[in-house]
Amino acid sequence: QVQLVESGGGLVQPGGSLRLSCAASKSILSFNTMHWYRQAPGKERELVAGITSGGSTNYADSVKGRFTISRDNVKNIVYLQMNRLKPEDTAVYYCHALRIPNYNYWGQGTQVTVSS
Repeated sequence: QVQLVESGGGLVQPGGSLRLSCAASKSILSFNTMHWYRQAPGKERELVAGITSGGSTNYADSVKGRFTISRDNVKNIVYLQMNRLKPEDTAVYYCHALRIPNYNYWGQGTQVTVSS
């Protein structure tokens, strides 16, 4: 059974930064893609950023230029560096791993609140 454990969430002022971590219980190289999703109250879960096993990345338009996804294949951790945070970034952030064809794994989520 694969476990994904997120950490690093918290309360931050607008314009501040946070770094989220997603620690996997097995090698992240065994996954084709890893993602960060988020879900705000009353809204659907949305894709924030993704990174393939080869290192290719993609981002939601709303976070491009502010967020950076990266991976440490030795520590089996995926990071989400979030800069210039806005109140609309407030959400529960989830780590997701995909192994083709259809094996999906989710973490429990970590709360990010951007407020003054």
